[in-house]
Amino acid sequence: MQSKKFLEDLREKTSEELLTDLVAAKKELFNLRFQKATSKLDNTARITEVRKNIARIQTVITQKRGAAEA
Repeated sequence: MQSKKFLEDLREKTSEELLTDLVAAKKELFNLRFQKATSKLDNTARITEVRKNIARIQTVITQKRGAAEA
């Protein structure tokens, strides 16, 4: 259910806000990978969650571009 709420929030945002969220999520993923490599990461499931969120954001961006072209 949490992912549905996340998607609804994403669909309400503008393209610029989505790109900002995408950059932030990619930075977070980088930091999580760095923590994992240095054995400082406690919650390894967060990596998967962030990766899925990046995919969700990219999907919404693609949908908005498709809607703008049509």
